[in-house]
Amino acid sequence: MTHRESLRILRLEAIHFYVGNLERTARLLSEQLDFAEVGRSNPESEAKSQQRSLVFEAGETRMLVSTPLGPNSRAARWLRKHPDGVGSVIFEVEDISHTFDLLDRRGGTPITDITAWEGDQGTFRTFAITTPLANTHFRFVERHNYRGLYPGIESHHQARGGKNAFRFGRIDHITCNFETMAPALLWMEHVLGFERFWDVAFHTDDVVREQEAKGASPYVKHGSGLRSVVMWDPRSGVKLANNEALRPHFRASQIHIFCEDQGGPGVQHAALTTENIIAAVRGMRARGVEFMPTPGAYYDALPERLNRIGVGTIEEALDVLRELEILVDGNTRQKYMLQIFSKEFASLFGDPKGGPFFFEFIERKGDQGFGAGNFRALFESIEREQQAQGRVEGAA
Repeated sequence: MTHRESLRILRLEAIHFYVGNLERTARLLSEQLDFAEVGRSNPESEAKSQQRSLVFEAGETRMLVSTPLGPNSRAARWLRKHPDGVGSVIFEVEDISHTFDLLDRRGGTPITDITAWEGDQGTFRTFAITTPLANTHFRFVERHNYRGLYPGIESHHQARGGKNAFRFGRIDHITCNFETMAPALLWMEHVLGFERFWDVAFHTDDVVREQEAKGASPYVKHGSGLRSVVMWDPRSGVKLANNEALRPHFRASQIHIFCEDQGGPGVQHAALTTENIIAAVRGMRARGVEFMPTPGAYYDALPERLNRIGVGTIEEALDVLRELEILVDGNTRQKYMLQIFSKEFASLFGDPKGGPFFFEFIERKGDQGFGAGNFRALFESIEREQQAQGRVEGAA
């Protein structure tokens, strides 16, 4: 693969949600996930943008959440086309002029020229581009001695609410779903300059056939499949995972159903690192956070699978992992990862307008992969949830 000039990204800084009900999203982040509210849009910004915004932080993870105050706001335009979801992904860069010029030369589509704010808090410069993710933008920001959060957002003198009890660190990666992934991968390669990092593909027809052979009724009428490719920026380590449905039975795939629910391609989930996933999951469950279920058969087969993939023994007790439904994967002796996925916001809120976005929580113990051995377990879990809600379509 040709190495392209870097955009000089420093980090994936934040995810910007557009939501119809700011209060319930704030409760999820602050009361259940223990994020601190660190800033709020000021009256001048709200009058100009016609939307209200709150900023939440836990460790190095930042969530910006906006709701409409008027019909012409960016949030209102998003919500006319989509349920609650990620309308923008924010990247901090080293030199925004370099980033803008490089994207412009490569065929990126900036929405505006670089906009700058200068004052007592330093200099903040930003611009955004369109993406293959329907109405989701990528925003790039540069700070020069800038001590604030964002222009128009006033930092609270003292953070409100959560104390990061679950030891969240950074955004490990975000995952995007497409009905047609190839153009997006080419855009990430040729426009962003990202490189291929990891991939996996599988189909669940074998599970359906096995269940039917045993006389059992499969949880979906037809099998379905997934192809996933992770693209990354080697300089910063930022990773974008990307999924599409794998034939046959395209319409039965949870990737297709996500795109139907989302109103197009979009950000399916964000993975947050944690220092102690067992303590984090216990604490989140105690606060009412619900997770994608994992069948007991997964844990029955886990010791043999860990030996087969070369991980061997792990530090955690298998009965604890089974109790909490935490998944394990890896490919090197005693280097592995632990992960779990929340239910979709629509399910957590009991409202389809909450959208199909969810969180992943991940503890890396030396392994930098994406849980190839767990993809099927997650895939099947999402489809069971969709089946229970009557959302699985026919196989045509």
